[in-house]
Amino acid sequence: MTTLQDWLAHCEHLHPKTIELGLARVHAVVDRMGLRLDCPVFTVAGTNGKGSTVAMLEAILGAAGFRVGAYTSPHLVRFEERCRVRGAPVEASALAAALAEVESARGDVSLTYFEFTTLAILRVLASAGLDAAILEVGLGGRLDAVNVVDADCAIITSIDIDHAELLGHTREQIGREKAGILRASRPAIVSDPMPPQSVIDYAVEIGADLWLPGRDYNYSGDRQQWAWAGRGRRCAGLAYPALRGANQLVNAAGVLAALEAMRARLPVTAQALRNGLALVELPGRFQVVPGQPALVLDVAHNPHAVAALALNLDAMGFYPVTHAVFGAMADKDLAAMLQRMDALVDRWYFTDLPTPRAATGAALQAAWQALTQRQDAASSVFPNPAQALRVAASDSTPADRILAFGSFFTVGGVLEHGTPRLQAGRPASQARG
Repeated sequence: MTTLQDWLAHCEHLHPKTIELGLARVHAVVDRMGLRLDCPVFTVAGTNGKGSTVAMLEAILGAAGFRVGAYTSPHLVRFEERCRVRGAPVEASALAAALAEVESARGDVSLTYFEFTTLAILRVLASAGLDAAILEVGLGGRLDAVNVVDADCAIITSIDIDHAELLGHTREQIGREKAGILRASRPAIVSDPMPPQSVIDYAVEIGADLWLPGRDYNYSGDRQQWAWAGRGRRCAGLAYPALRGANQLVNAAGVLAALEAMRARLPVTAQALRNGLALVELPGRFQVVPGQPALVLDVAHNPHAVAALALNLDAMGFYPVTHAVFGAMADKDLAAMLQRMDALVDRWYFTDLPTPRAATGAALQAAWQALTQRQDAASSVFPNPAQALRVAASDSTPADRILAFGSFFTVGGVLEHGTPRLQAGRPASQARG
C-alpha cells in the first residue's frame, strides 16, 4: 500500500463493524504510538453546528496569527479535506505515511475506518507544530475516538435526535453522550440555547468551568451588526459571520465564549475576531451559489437541520419554482425531513448515493409520495446527484432555485468536479407565476 486511496481501502475492511463506540482499543494504539498534542485543544461535539463552529474558530485563530490545525468529518469530495493546517488540506502523502504508522503500531488491535483514520490525522496534527488544534467529534462524544484527546476547551453545539440507535432516543440521553468530552476544571462552552439538563448536571458533577448562553454570555444584533458580552468582556460592532443562515449567530456566540475562556493562552484581538468572521468559509452549509438559476447546497441530514434550512430558504425571498436534489441515509427520519420541505419544493429529484447506508432514490420517492400534500409537485429518480442536478438545471428557468441537500454524499456528488455554474434549460418566459 503506497497511496492514500490504497490505505483508505485497507481501513474499510479491517473491522467487522462500521461503527463500534468505545475508547479502549484506540487508547491502546495511542499508547503504542506515544501520540499527544502539545498545544491547546478545542473539541467540538453536537448534533448540528459542529462544522460551522470549527470553521469560525479556525478562521478567527488564523486571523490572529496562530498556526491552527483542524480535524472535521466527513468530507465532501476528497478525504484530505478532513485534516487542515493553516486552513489548507494536508497532502495525501502525509496522510498515507501517518496511516502506515498506525498500521505498524496497532498490532492485533482491530480498528474501525473512523478510528484508524482519526489516529492518523491526530499524528499529522501532532507533527505540525501547531499553536492550537480543533477537533470535531464524529458521533456522540463520550465514546468517540476523538475523545481519546483531553480537550482544553470543550464546545457543545445544538443537540437534537440523531443516531438514536447508538446514542439514545431522547435529548437528555444524547446530551449526556455529548457531555463526555467535558473535562474537570476546564472550560465547557454550551451554545445550544436550550441545552439538555444532563449536560449541565454532568458539567457540575465533574467540576467543569461551565459557560451557558444567557447566563455566562449573551449576544444581540440589528440588521447591520451584532454584539457579544460575557464574563467581563464585551465586543460590539461585529460583522455578521460570512456563513449564511440565521442559526450561525448562535454558533458564533459560542465560539466567542470559547475564545474568551482560552484568552490567557490564545489572546485574540477584536480585529482578528472581525476578520475571521468576515472571511470564514464552509462549503455545503447553506452555501448559495449565485447564478441563473441560483443553487443552494446544504448537508442538512436530520429534522432539526432541515427545519433550519427551511427557515433560511424562506428568508431568501420569492422564486417561481424550487427544484430539490435529495439523497439521504436510510436510517434517518426521512418522513420528518420530507414533510418539513413539502410545501417549499415544487420538483423533487431523488437520487441514489454511493454507500450501502443510503436509501435508494426510489425509496425516497415512495416515502415522499406517501406523505405529500401537494397536487402540483412532481418527482423523478436518478442514479447519482450529478445527473439529478443536470436534469434539474435543464428543467429550470433563470428565475428558479435549485437545492441539493440531505447528506454529505449528496452535496459532495454535486461538488465533485468543482462548484457548478448552472445554466437554465428553459427561457424566463416559461417561469411559473
